[in-house]
Amino acid sequence: MKTIVAIFVLLCLAATVAAAEPASEAGFVSLFNGRDFSGWKVPEGDNGHWKVVDGVIDYDAGSEAPGDKNLWSGKEYGDFVLKVDWRIKETPYLNPRVPIIKPDGTHKKDVDGNEIKITVPDSDSGIFLRGQGKSQVNIWCWPIGSGEVYGYRMDKSMPPEVRAGVTPKINADRDLGEWNTFEITMEGDRLTVVLNGTTVIKNAQLPGIPERGPIALQHHGSKRDGEWSSPPALVQFRNISIKELN
Repeated sequence: MKTIVAIFVLLCLAATVAAAEPASEAGFVSLFNGRDFSGWKVPEGDNGHWKVVDGVIDYDAGSEAPGDKNLWSGKEYGDFVLKVDWRIKETPYLNPRVPIIKPDGTHKKDVDGNEIKITVPDSDSGIFLRGQGKSQVNIWCWPIGSGEVYGYRMDKSMPPEVRAGVTPKINADRDLGEWNTFEITMEGDRLTVVLNGTTVIKNAQLPGIPERGPIALQHHGSKRDGEWSSPPALVQFRNISIKELN
């Protein structure tokens, strides 16, 4: 009888582990086990703001780390396909500085030549590629949609085709609070981003991107006198997996 009970307990434990670590597609390796931050570097001094809640990575944008507040992978990657689910939990900040972005990556202007700015409820995060914030695939609430690479689009030293290439071709975001899925492919200095099954960035060039580097989930936002002074990263992540290429 004791043997039967022991076997039953082991089977239950195995089922629990399997539920926490969903089976990956062929060639993909899970980067998040659904239980803790194994394989990730929590910012020193974070004080519990990056946490795992109900099987997802949850962030409240309040990291107390004195330096870098982003959540970095422990391993570096070169060419890869990264899959990650993400969602914006809430948008308590009204961003009054959101531009209208044209297909070439530049901002629409009024008759006086000034950039047109609109106000939207906004939260802001992203995925850093190969160890640098410039090659960040954005997560936010801007009308242009998530998936753009802000650091390259806003770099006026970049050729026009580079800035246009990293600008989303369509807004494929789901409604706020709903889960979204990125499939991000990096090969050499070329980036493709598929959001919820729609290709928003296709074979865009990121000149000067390092050959290898870790991946990060981005911190964003700060408070002044207890109120958000910039869009906070009030986000969650789950089902993170990666397939290394070559």
